[in-house]
Amino acid sequence: MSGGDMLEFEIRPNPAPVSAADRAALLANPGFGRVFTDHMVTIRYADGKGWYDARVEARAPIPMDPAAAVLHYAQEIFEGLKAYRTGDAVTMFRPEANAARFAASARRMAMPQLPPETFVESLRRLVEIDREWIPEGDGSSLYLRPFMFASEVFLGVRPANEYLYVVIASPAGAYFSGGVKPVTVWVSPDYTRAAPGGTGAAKCGGNYAASLAAQAEAIEAGCDQVVFLDAVERRFVDELGGMNVFFVYDDDTLVTPPLTGTILPGITRDAILTLAAEAGHRVEERPVSFAEWQADATSGRLREAFACGTAAVVTPIGEVRFPDGEFLVGGGEPGRVTTDLHRRLVDIQRGRAADPHGWVTQVH
Repeated sequence: MSGGDMLEFEIRPNPAPVSAADRAALLANPGFGRVFTDHMVTIRYADGKGWYDARVEARAPIPMDPAAAVLHYAQEIFEGLKAYRTGDAVTMFRPEANAARFAASARRMAMPQLPPETFVESLRRLVEIDREWIPEGDGSSLYLRPFMFASEVFLGVRPANEYLYVVIASPAGAYFSGGVKPVTVWVSPDYTRAAPGGTGAAKCGGNYAASLAAQAEAIEAGCDQVVFLDAVERRFVDELGGMNVFFVYDDDTLVTPPLTGTILPGITRDAILTLAAEAGHRVEERPVSFAEWQADATSGRLREAFACGTAAVVTPIGEVRFPDGEFLVGGGEPGRVTTDLHRRLVDIQRGRAADPHGWVTQVH
């Protein structure tokens, strides 16, 4: 593949797909990330050859040599986005933004960049063939997971010469059963997520592996999620284990930490910034210290805090715990602004509201 040429996808339908009855049983309560569709997309890359052998084929284990570079040097990136049923249509939310972030992650990890149009087309092909796996019902979706890893067989610290790109899909029910509930978060005193010059802005598996000890510490403290502070001064809020964070003040100003290379440039975060400004809020991207968070929550100046990301969309933060104590945000209840922004975003994703920004891509 060279220049702007689009790869041709070979379609190899699964010869033994899950039966309609079994699929319906699985879709009744799919949870999140536990059930998978019949097919996957694979595309290969080799230095000197480029991208080749694009397929839609039966989902199956990936043969891997024990010396595959990814197993030793962690050259791996991924993305996450959703496809929805919107009336008679099937849509995706901002796949072009995921394509751009995937390319940026590839650059940071010294990996080849998949052309954005091929990235989006790979998603479209998988959604088309596995359309019947998209669950019905408000809050349900088909979660799409594109990823790429170094598949070259070698031991040596250098960028690999061969890669495999894959897309799999997983039906997902409503992230919160029984409605959105505020979460309790743990501010990690010992662990940091990323440092300046590191891989914080890349969506690579190593970032998430590095967060797991802190997440386990959060669960041990009775919390749902961990909050990381900056790696230099240990003062400023970076992000949660897998979500960006926003603060809502008593004058309806929204504040979120700036993109300085240590946090992930969330696509939901970007959409929230746009929708908040349209709703008349003043929006600021600036550092927020943990001391400021605590003081403003205690005084009442800070009315709400919420996290946002693809999986949960918008999640209110009700309580904050740390080794020396705890405090509530807004009395521990979901706030008016958080609830409104969640509704605005989901209504666009679900086709219930106008989409002036062209965020929704129709598959069918």
